[in-house]
Amino acid sequence: MPVSLRLVSERKRAAAVIVRDGRVLMVHERSRRSGGGEWWTLPGGGLEPGETAEEAVRREVFEETGLVVSAARHVLEMPYPSGMTSVFSVTVADGEPRVGIDDGVGPELLGLDWLPAPDLPIETHGMPVPPMIVVLPT
Repeated sequence: MPVSLRLVSERKRAAAVIVRDGRVLMVHERSRRSGGGEWWTLPGGGLEPGETAEEAVRREVFEETGLVVSAARHVLEMPYPSGMTSVFSVTVADGEPRVGIDDGVGPELLGLDWLPAPDLPIETHGMPVPPMIVVLPT
């Protein structure tokens, strides 16, 4: 389902596509709002004041997964309900991801998992960019 650009906030975001053994690292989150749902999304989040998109993706990957970004290549810009998002193909240093510390702000981090990568699209030069949010039925 396409995202209506009218529903996209002005906030700028950055997200990481991290692929290992044909699988993409995704973050499982839950809304803190009453009756809010759960979803899987790419690691990422909003840019801090004065921060570039690449700096933000490096910070967010570390905060949400504990992994250190060794390389980040900009792939595309895509709309997201909470802001236009710079998507990066990211290489991380060796190590296993671990759920970041919950800061009590924004969605609650529930877990991480390597999910099957979608078929390789032409428009991203072979980088498998999954839908940024996969909503789980309630």
